[in-house]
Amino acid sequence: MPIPTEPVGSLPRPAKLQAAIKDYDDGKITFEQLSREQDAAAEDSIKRGEATGEPIISDGEQRISSFATYPLADTLAGAGLGENLAGDGQFFAIFDDGHHRQLPRLTKGPFRYKQYAVEFLEKARKMTSLPLKQAVIAPSMLMLLYPLDGELPGYSREQFHSDLIDEAEKDIRKCFAAGAQRVSVDFTEGRLALKNDPRNPWTGRNMLQTFVDLNNRLFARFTPAERVNIGMHTCPGGDCDSVHSAEVDYADMLPSLFNMNAGYFLIQLASEKDKERIYKIIGENIRRDAKGVKQVAFIGVINPLTPRVETPQEVADDLILAAKYIPKDQLGSTDDCGFSPFSIDVKPKHGSPDVARDVAFEKIKSRVDGTKMASQTLGIS
Repeated sequence: MPIPTEPVGSLPRPAKLQAAIKDYDDGKITFEQLSREQDAAAEDSIKRGEATGEPIISDGEQRISSFATYPLADTLAGAGLGENLAGDGQFFAIFDDGHHRQLPRLTKGPFRYKQYAVEFLEKARKMTSLPLKQAVIAPSMLMLLYPLDGELPGYSREQFHSDLIDEAEKDIRKCFAAGAQRVSVDFTEGRLALKNDPRNPWTGRNMLQTFVDLNNRLFARFTPAERVNIGMHTCPGGDCDSVHSAEVDYADMLPSLFNMNAGYFLIQLASEKDKERIYKIIGENIRRDAKGVKQVAFIGVINPLTPRVETPQEVADDLILAAKYIPKDQLGSTDDCGFSPFSIDVKPKHGSPDVARDVAFEKIKSRVDGTKMASQTLGIS
């Protein structure tokens, strides 16, 4: 079997779609008009994704506010915010270029998703015959909706966690029931949990193990056969061509990552300074039996934050080097991150979101072609 390859999920939204989102937030167009722009961008994403040779694709998350807030609101500005939520929550992350992203705040119980990822998957299913994957958000991210200190009157933290796991399980099961071949869980907060940024209080609360334990409560709801196709994605952020936690040493985080009982992991690596060192750490920590599942590490071979397109040979070289440390039957390839995890992203290093969108498809093709080359060289084609 050749080395598997898979996208993380998002693609840059066209400038026209980003303008439509703003117009909707400003009350200038209806939701139906916005939906038409989202549908057009999703269809373009799928057709261009098919043309790259990608074996499994997504709609590029063209219809969602962000990877983290799709269950909570219609847009990043907070339009259509769900019940029992206020818009003034804590920062999720403060990025290296100074911008930040903020989460809503839970005001009372119970907690319920406003919408599930399956709503976007079902629309994508009508646009392609290729296998589809769907990215969903980790419970560990959404636990940050609850106040850091104290408890909400009449709604304990533990009850919130229980409701949160129920909703996250529903989110995944609905995707599989609608035909998703793979579902990956976004876990960018994992590396950020070790940053201890004084501007962002939750990052100094030693929450990584709490995150791992909460996510494992979710994975415990699924059989080994189901978990083979449930992944986790980790990265140091990737928004407006900036990151939030690249300085955190993977050596401090990866052992905890592989303690989660997911079937596979999508791991940012193309932009790491010492990739070989990280490949070795992965090889030392990846499990062949994670409660009945052999884990697979999909290493990042594409950097979405730079306009330079990696060559297929560079992709192949990374995989061949990684295979020195990671068993070949536990190795895959991916992109470091979604190309635009938040719907409003001007991609400053690229010049515009439209240029970044074109570059993204070139990069994806290089990943697909380079992965085939590595498979042939390693004798697993």
